[in-house]
Amino acid sequence: MDTVRSIIFYIAWALWTALFGLAIPFLWLSGSPPKIIRMLSRFWARGILIMLSGIVGLKYVLWNGKSAPSGPSLIISNHQSMWETLAALVLFPDVAIVAKRELLRIPVMGWYLRRSPMILINRDAAANALRQMVDQSRAAVAAGRSVLIFPEGTRKRVGAPIEFKRGVELLYKMLDVPSIPMVVNSGSFWGIGGGPLRPGVITVAFAAPVDPKLNSRDFMKTTTALMESEKAIIDYHFDIK
Repeated sequence: MDTVRSIIFYIAWALWTALFGLAIPFLWLSGSPPKIIRMLSRFWARGILIMLSGIVGLKYVLWNGKSAPSGPSLIISNHQSMWETLAALVLFPDVAIVAKRELLRIPVMGWYLRRSPMILINRDAAANALRQMVDQSRAAVAAGRSVLIFPEGTRKRVGAPIEFKRGVELLYKMLDVPSIPMVVNSGSFWGIGGGPLRPGVITVAFAAPVDPKLNSRDFMKTTTALMESEKAIIDYHFDIK
């Protein structure tokens, strides 16, 4: 049954996305206004989350009722599935997501991502990618937007330890905004391997803001510990349900 529901969901997702392709000529003729494109992107993502709930039975909840932070922040999240990328567009108004440039190849939404704009980096050019990431993140914060980064660099399997790659400590030092760790357990329902989606409730947990005055080593150690603690709590909660 999970397989059938997943197939129906992916078909619905494709049809929903195609509708947004119809708007591209009109947006292009009007100068591709970023605010309208971001609004439509959030509407697109919200529709997918509604389809996940209605078709698959996959919902989400904010742990202990903690709401998403308001105002420009550096959101530091673990990465287990496509879900958190979609949900970020709904959870955080005007978020700029640090993502790999390959996402531009996605039909329809690649056009929207480029013009939102998101912070798209070329991982093959490491030094240049870091510089572009910092510059674009600064521009996003100056415009009143939050920045979301998945510092593990790729999706990780459930149970894998949280390990940061280079880059997040630079944003921490250079942006001068609150740093909020976020943890999800989406991989328990939407796996890396592309198997059928499972019904259930994804938990989103926000840890306490990280002290902005830490050095790079202490920042990495503290943030990782906070995220591992939150992950252990929501994993335990999931296991006993």
